[in-house]
Amino acid sequence: MTKLFNLKTLLAVLVMGFTSVAFAGVDTQTNENGVILAGYDAVAYFTVGEPTLGNAEFTAVHKDAIYRFSSAENRDLFTQNPEKYEPAYGGFCAFGATFGKKFEVDGKAFEIVDGKLYVNKNRQVYDAWKQNIPKHLMEANTEWPEIEFVAANDL
Repeated sequence: MTKLFNLKTLLAVLVMGFTSVAFAGVDTQTNENGVILAGYDAVAYFTVGEPTLGNAEFTAVHKDAIYRFSSAENRDLFTQNPEKYEPAYGGFCAFGATFGKKFEVDGKAFEIVDGKLYVNKNRQVYDAWKQNIPKHLMEANTEWPEIEFVAANDL
């Protein structure tokens, strides 16, 4: 009886573990280590105005994503107000969201619009997105609620 109970408990723990893994990162674009923005500093986009690689020494977790920062000061700014610095669409490609898709980003192609960080897959995609940002934001804002909690591979 005890062995059967232990087996059922082990099976339940395994199922819950696999379920957690299956849903982790669905609403945020992270790499295999859980790092968002391809490791770039979310605050530096605003303060420096260019992509700045973060350092594993300075991290914070927000919405199950690990953010890396180039300094303790940037990490602290982020933790005081993460919504101010987090990327739109969970860090997925802003242009991809206009098509109801989720694409990873390289962290180098970005734009801040009305105080919000938008990242794109790469520079070429960013150049296409930039042609009509208001239209693309309207399209992406319409699509995002439908795709936010759907895995990228299922779109």
